[in-house]
Parts: sequence; C-alpha cells; structure tokens
Amino acid sequence: KDSIIFALANPNPEIIPADAKKAGARIIATGRSDYPNQINNVLAFPGVFRGLLDSRVKRVTNEMKIAAAEGLAAFVKKPTANKIIPGPFEKGVAGKIAQSIIKIAKR
Repeated sequence: KDSIIFALANPNPEIIPADAKKAGARIIATGRSDYPNQINNVLAFPGVFRGLLDSRVKRVTNEMKIAAAEGLAAFVKKPTANKIIPGPFEKGVAGKIAQSIIKIAKR
C-alpha cells in the first residue's frame, strides 16, 4: 500500500500503471512517454552536458551527478502522484540542471 514503483524496462514496463495502481501503488513511473512520470536519461543529458561544457571541466564527479539530480527533483515545485518529475521538454529543465553542475564546478 502506498508504494512507489519505477517500472523502467523499455519498451514495455514490468507492470503497467493501471495494474500497479490496482495493486496499491501510490506513485508509478515508467520509461515511457505515454504514461505519467516518464523517467528517462533525456531529462538529464542536455543540462548535464551544457553545464560541463560551460564549466570546462574535464571530469564528472559524483557531487556533480548528485547536484544534477537534486536540481531536477527541485524543478517540480508541487509534486503530485502523476507529476513527480518534469517532462524533458519543459522550459527551464536543462538550464536548471546546467546551473546545478556549474555551481559545483566553481567550487
């Protein structure tokens, strides 16, 4: 009850959201864009690379990865069960992640 499920297998998730909800899941994310909460590397890559290029760093650190994840998570101000993460094409997502990387790189 009230579980969180990340069914990220593509093209077919391990469980479809409707079945997961019937089983008691509260939040469901998949790798597919036709379901809510798409989890995909496309969310991070543009911003991560922009931040790395702008910072002119030669190495990606764990601290940078964490900063990028935290920047992405903070983008959704009022999360709901169907909106825990922004969409990949939402304005400002890549910039927020890039700024998170740049901030760490300047330390």
